[in-house]
Amino acid sequence: MPSRPVSRYKPLCQSDDKDSLKNDIQRHVISSLGNDYDPPRPYPYYKALAYAVRDRMVDRWIYTQRRYHESKAKRVYYLSLEFLPGRFLKNNIYNLNMDQCSRQAVAEFGFDLEDLSELEWDAGLGNGGLGRLASCFLDSMAALQIPGHGYGIRYDYGIFFQTLSNGHQIEKCDNWLRNGNPWEFERPENLYEVQFGGHTEAYQDENGKTSFRWVGTDNIMAMACDTLIPGYDNGHVINMRLWAAKSSREFNLEFFNMGNYVGAVEDRIHSETISKVLYPNDSVDQGRELRLRQQYFFVSATFQDILRRHKKHIACWSEFPDHVAVQLNDTHPSIAVAEFMRLLIDQEHLEWNEAWDVCVRTFAYTNHTLLPEALETWPAALLGRVLPRHMEIILEINRHFLAKVRQHFPGRDDLLEKLSIIQEHPERRVRMAHLAIVGSHTVNGVSALHSRLLQERVFPEFVELFPGKIRNVTNGITPRRWLLQANPGLAALISQHIGTGWITHLDEMKKLAPMMDDPAFREAWRKVKKENKQRLLRYVLRKTGINIDESSLFDVQVKRIHEYKRQLLNIIYVISLYNRLRKDPSSVTVPRTVFFGGKAAPSYVAAKLVIKLINSVAEVVNNDQSIDNKLKVIFLSNYCVSQAEKIIPAADLSEQISTAGMEASGTGNMKFALNGALTIGTLDGANVEIMEEVGRDNIFIFGLKAEEVAEKRRSGHNPWDCYHQNPALRETLDMIRDNFFNPEEPGIFQPLLHSLLEGGDHYMLLADYADYAATQEAVDKLYLDQDEWTRRSIINSINMGKFSSDRSIGDYARDIWKVEPLSRADFNGNCPLPGEDA
Repeated sequence: MPSRPVSRYKPLCQSDDKDSLKNDIQRHVISSLGNDYDPPRPYPYYKALAYAVRDRMVDRWIYTQRRYHESKAKRVYYLSLEFLPGRFLKNNIYNLNMDQCSRQAVAEFGFDLEDLSELEWDAGLGNGGLGRLASCFLDSMAALQIPGHGYGIRYDYGIFFQTLSNGHQIEKCDNWLRNGNPWEFERPENLYEVQFGGHTEAYQDENGKTSFRWVGTDNIMAMACDTLIPGYDNGHVINMRLWAAKSSREFNLEFFNMGNYVGAVEDRIHSETISKVLYPNDSVDQGRELRLRQQYFFVSATFQDILRRHKKHIACWSEFPDHVAVQLNDTHPSIAVAEFMRLLIDQEHLEWNEAWDVCVRTFAYTNHTLLPEALETWPAALLGRVLPRHMEIILEINRHFLAKVRQHFPGRDDLLEKLSIIQEHPERRVRMAHLAIVGSHTVNGVSALHSRLLQERVFPEFVELFPGKIRNVTNGITPRRWLLQANPGLAALISQHIGTGWITHLDEMKKLAPMMDDPAFREAWRKVKKENKQRLLRYVLRKTGINIDESSLFDVQVKRIHEYKRQLLNIIYVISLYNRLRKDPSSVTVPRTVFFGGKAAPSYVAAKLVIKLINSVAEVVNNDQSIDNKLKVIFLSNYCVSQAEKIIPAADLSEQISTAGMEASGTGNMKFALNGALTIGTLDGANVEIMEEVGRDNIFIFGLKAEEVAEKRRSGHNPWDCYHQNPALRETLDMIRDNFFNPEEPGIFQPLLHSLLEGGDHYMLLADYADYAATQEAVDKLYLDQDEWTRRSIINSINMGKFSSDRSIGDYARDIWKVEPLSRADFNGNCPLPGEDA
């Protein structure tokens, strides 16, 4: 049969100039949205602009896919249950280098690009740092021209929308898709069947070999939804492919004909629940099962897609890891190890040892936590009921693995239970982190400290069993989103002095070092910060009605609310500062505005109480005229990526105050420092490496170190000693106990006090309080010297090159994935037809 002719693709969009963009915007208003373009209305023009930008990305995406095919490039598949991309419009415009023409085009229609971008709803497909890291990594894969794909779930409802009622967090549905999503391509032709339940049965194949099949299952269809991720001004566009659940049948026609419409659609509704919401409540059995189903759903669809793409290109299975690298972002996708083994053994009929070799050489696993409760486990009974074949395969993997343990540690039967993938007591459970470690060729932590603690404390026996397997790749952030886009004033100042090379090579920021002693440059730097503070001030006034002093120190802690992140330590210090002001306003020389933001998990009672306490304190402090407006407390509800883009450039002080040894890395610390905020923090996570880069004198470090925290817990820590020895602390805790801040709900904060004083102060708030308070005094003293503060701000910003996600992805590509970036030389135009790889 003759081969089909290969035609050259002619781009739909011939130009990125202003006039061409204007024409495309009006065309989309009419043809895509069914509206009249006159008079111009904001929302249709926002959406039409998005479609016009997407058109230009499609051209580059097709070009990129052809390059992949032509070069037979090894590809990276990044599996993450979360992505937190935020808004796409401005990010895509900046990465396509279309900022100027876009602003001009919409201005001629009577709009401001900033106003149009505010009409886009954040895609809240992640909970916090994990999902935002995944999005930064996709940006860097595209920027570095790494052949890559992101895979996850297209949740109909993302992380909940947070509102406040009398200071309490209220969770509301985040219907981010209610007005559609102009960035997404639904691919109904890319449907894969995902199985659940049923049972397995053995049979003899044609060669007399015993094989297994999975039968009697309930099936759900996974539909691909593609969002394009452009590299910065390089013509390279990659995919974020998210899976949406679709029923395997529309409805039961027999039910419908009998008049039972509800019964007819019940199965469909039940099937499609799987991609409805991010992180269902796992405090109940139904929520736990749904979460397990979500994890397998996206893993199964992803591997069917990967195998569909690559099977036609590989001569034998032993070559598969030379073409494919799969990165598991935390434990959520780790069922992929068992799924890939199932596909290789049951469908491709490989022998066990051959399949296991292919599997291990394909996978790498990133661990993001030191907290035992976050090292995910599943009840064996639940996993066996939902995924019976996978349970059998996991048991077989464990049998082979424990044989290796016995061989390596003869006579050490005590290690079998400790290392086993199956936890036997008190309940039989599957340890998913162990499965990921055993089934991967490389495991990495996400900061130098985190990786060391993984090796020494969490998995020391695995280190001995698999020397060199656990290593470090420090996290990073994309400078395109977190400086170029979020802080255009500072980006312009930097580019004015050193050019634009820093946008893709953040180390070039160090070229600004000679400028930090130039008074004119420092003044320009302060001017940018002032403008950013004014922008945030206007936002706060609009959202809360609270006026704040732009000359005050903007002290910011925005992140997920968790006990180990210690927002409670921060608000306790705020109360002590308030007490000083009540007694003598002149005793406080630096006015402060303390910003909090973040969401607590719906079932996390202690974290929700911290939010309530912050808001109760804010209500009292912000309405007390006697303190001469020297202190304000702001809790910004529904913290999200687009809100972060307003807050971070305005911050003077970044609170990174987690209990040492508990934060894996953090990326907020990097974003703040890149934008010139000074850090107050513990030696935890990436704070350690930030201190090494900026210098000990340019960061405010306090508190116990990780080893000291561990020793204090071992030897015994009496929080009452801290209470009795520190009068200011005692007064603050007594005020909380005596309902000073919330007389309407007496005793509401007692659980927080109990955890501190009676519960052993597990997170060492009271142990670190005195040093924290003293360090805050040092912050005030330095802030009074604005020239020196600015100098240190510049030092922080220009030394963030190590913390670019480009560096992180470069490390992964070189050391773990063994993938080479593409270049334009890899493409000669003689490529497959458009869409073949969709």
